[in-house]
Amino acid sequence: MALSKQKILSRIEIYSSPWIKLIEKKVSFIEEERTEIYHNLELPDYVAVIARTPSGLIPIVCQYRPAVEKYTWELPAGIRENGEDPEQTCRRELLEETGLRAESIRHLGTFYADTGRLDNPLHAYYVEASEHDPDFIPKENLKVMFVTEKKLKSLIFSGDFKLISHVAVFLLFGLCENHNQEK
Repeated sequence: MALSKQKILSRIEIYSSPWIKLIEKKVSFIEEERTEIYHNLELPDYVAVIARTPSGLIPIVCQYRPAVEKYTWELPAGIRENGEDPEQTCRRELLEETGLRAESIRHLGTFYADTGRLDNPLHAYYVEASEHDPDFIPKENLKVMFVTEKKLKSLIFSGDFKLISHVAVFLLFGLCENHNQEK
């Protein structure tokens, strides 16, 4: 079966805030001679960081997320600010959230979290980081914990670490590690 051709007939911004835009698109399915209305959220590019200290620990952060009305454990992450490239965002977010400095950075890939609703790419990075500074004080309402890979797996399987895009970055990191060992 051949895929049909589509054409975007209109694109209307329904709602806008500094962090999100709701977009309505009228799409024509040319061969089928029909049109449909679709909605998506337009968001800034997003960066997620799997980092490891020289002692082998991975920083994770806990913060309150109003969207799900819970505190959640996540990797250090955030959105790109004006003029930043994704690597700069990676360095900034890691330092702001954990106090760690990026010693070396490896881009693991750029992906979409939800192609049916979200248009923003997620840039995944692996960072070999500095050792953590015991005097670092995280932002208010942000908790930092340094865990082993085994502990992070345990948090994932127990349901305490459940942001799927960050689980995917952790798994991607593991795939890259295994792939490099197979070469």
